[in-house]
Amino acid sequence: MATDRDKEFTSYVHSDRGRMIRLARLLATGDVHWAEDLVQTALTKLYLKWGAVRPEVGAARYADKILVNVFIDEKRRFWRHRETLTEELAEAGPPAGSGSGAEDRLTILAALAELPKRQRAAVVLRFFADLDVATVAELMTCSQGTVKSQTARGLDTLRDLMTEPLDTLEHVR
Repeated sequence: MATDRDKEFTSYVHSDRGRMIRLARLLATGDVHWAEDLVQTALTKLYLKWGAVRPEVGAARYADKILVNVFIDEKRRFWRHRETLTEELAEAGPPAGSGSGAEDRLTILAALAELPKRQRAAVVLRFFADLDVATVAELMTCSQGTVKSQTARGLDTLRDLMTEPLDTLEHVR
């Protein structure tokens, strides 16, 4: 029989999982399966701490902090860096139905994939999740100055990687 704690957690997951998946997909640079793994791991850790979630902080902020930490920890694992070798290169072409929005999204995700994990987390949280510097610092467990410097470095790298400027980032979120 489900306890009140379980019902509260289930309700929270149903209401916030989509937002967490979107954030995780940006952190995982579009890898849907990795994003789902990140969210599942974060939700498991959140469930274990569910009784300690303070209402004034909010579950979403706490979940974001766990998600960012899981992402940073996952990037340290060796199996994320393995490559699969093949005899021939696959024919690469644009995805079916791709337009400028889809092309921009792929370009940005490819550029984000080149960023070091902390720079990627700072850029994604600041500009795709629309969080302020103080909140990002809390989520990344670092100072506000570190968030600013990681964001600036990440944006500089993105500028170098982007071949053409984009009109908007709205369709990437």
